[in-house]
Amino acid sequence: MFNLSLNDIHIGATAPNKQNAIELVAAALTEAGYVKNGYVQGMLEREHQAPTFLGNGIAIPHGTTDTRAQVLNTGFAVFQFPQGIDWGDGQTAYIVIGIAAQSDEHLALLRQLTHVISDENIAQAMAKAGSAEELKSLLMGDNQVQPLKFDDSTVILNTNVDNMNALKLQNIVNLQNIQVISTDFITRVLTEAPIYLGQGVWLSDSVVGNIHSAIALSTVKHQFSYQDKPVKILITISYANNQVDTFLSIISQLLQHKKIDDLLKIDNVNNLISLFSGQPDESESAERGITEEFIVRNPHGLHTRPSTLLVSTIKKFESTITVSNLDAAATPVNGRSLMKMVSLGAKCGHRLRIHAEGTDAQEAISAIGAAINAGLGEEIA
Repeated sequence: MFNLSLNDIHIGATAPNKQNAIELVAAALTEAGYVKNGYVQGMLEREHQAPTFLGNGIAIPHGTTDTRAQVLNTGFAVFQFPQGIDWGDGQTAYIVIGIAAQSDEHLALLRQLTHVISDENIAQAMAKAGSAEELKSLLMGDNQVQPLKFDDSTVILNTNVDNMNALKLQNIVNLQNIQVISTDFITRVLTEAPIYLGQGVWLSDSVVGNIHSAIALSTVKHQFSYQDKPVKILITISYANNQVDTFLSIISQLLQHKKIDDLLKIDNVNNLISLFSGQPDESESAERGITEEFIVRNPHGLHTRPSTLLVSTIKKFESTITVSNLDAAATPVNGRSLMKMVSLGAKCGHRLRIHAEGTDAQEAISAIGAAINAGLGEEIA
């Protein structure tokens, strides 16, 4: 985790344009002892090479590799511009974070930022924050919404129970073990009848006691009856926010197309979770498209400039393209999103898995591989 001092956060700043905003940020970096006076020229040059707008009202200006010698200590200067700064291409920056880094230390900051600002509500809250303390809390993710909990700790397949109460208790225990529900939730679910959705699927939830969003799901080994209706699946939902909406939409589609029995044939927990989370099964996805791995050769990893060039290369093709960092969290990200690309935190030597599906998939993979191997506009290691 990167360090961020309250002294480095500036609330309610104003500037007439992007250049003045960058100069203001550079002056703060200089005054704080992070950089020498010449670093501002590198920040302005970087904008000519590749704009540093990250997304959701956030820009991260920083120097070029040629001005790295101007960096005295790794540090940051965070400026809030409530009126916004025109960052070009119709993009408005409300939070501008100047970065001074001697090598790749800033990748931790970039990765943290992408996880935080991918939530538009948090980005808007940062633009309206009334104090340095509030803005720091938002940037550091102190108020970040917990991700939806739905994994092998909350799913049980082919459980050997023969009554609804035992099934409800099983789901409740799984939710209680991950600390996403309160005793009020437990009481309500145990005392109220679940809702029948059809085709053997039942749903239980509570209007109280939802601490974090989570889904517990159990399928039964032997079908039994409850209220004269078949029981094949019980879903118990802790509904703290709208993160469960995708899950509920997929359930609705499965019911509409009478696919529940097909669902019950799945005997692998991870495949079932992938289906409900809207993510394709990896083996099926690989069969549909082309997948290749490439090594990041950039000395300072996929920081903003090489990430921008990689995204630009991907956007030239019609195929759906995802990118995974096999040496970090290997969850695939949308290759067309600069924010997601930077969030991979890919350092020199890390392995990128590129997956492309579409009519020009092979052409896309070839071009992407060539761009990565050529250094994405930088001298390679």
